[in-house]
Amino acid sequence: MATDTSAQQVPWYEEIALPVLFAEARKVYGEAIHAALAAAGIDDMPPTGARVVGGIRRMGNLRDAALQLGIAKQAASQVIDTLALRGYVQRLPDESDGRRIQIALTPRGEVAAQIVNEAVEAVNRTFEEKIGAEEIRHLRLALGRLVELGHPSPVSD
Repeated sequence: MATDTSAQQVPWYEEIALPVLFAEARKVYGEAIHAALAAAGIDDMPPTGARVVGGIRRMGNLRDAALQLGIAKQAASQVIDTLALRGYVQRLPDESDGRRIQIALTPRGEVAAQIVNEAVEAVNRTFEEKIGAEEIRHLRLALGRLVELGHPSPVSD
């Protein structure tokens, strides 16, 4: 007896390897961020610059931002050099430790960070409207557990 397989079509996303699906999902955010920056006339942000500027704004300092974003110290240093040359960040002496330097957003960096945040939030809102808040919580939990496979987090769920 033959079965009708057309009624049992597999959704397109079931056929794609998870790492590829993650990369494609990440592109949605990247494209939204770069479009928002371009619309504001910001066309000189380095590829990982938006992540760093947004991370500094959220975390308050480069060290914590780099850790949260998973950026190596050397890569972060190179991005900071570029961001400083382009006027997004400035290096300030650390008042508590004269050997250290603090990285702070300039007014231009604050504007860029706000634009990045707004673009991310817009994608988040659209995504939540599409799948619902409960699904977002499940997705965060699942992705958090995946990340913990390679990088155990001190934060418990």
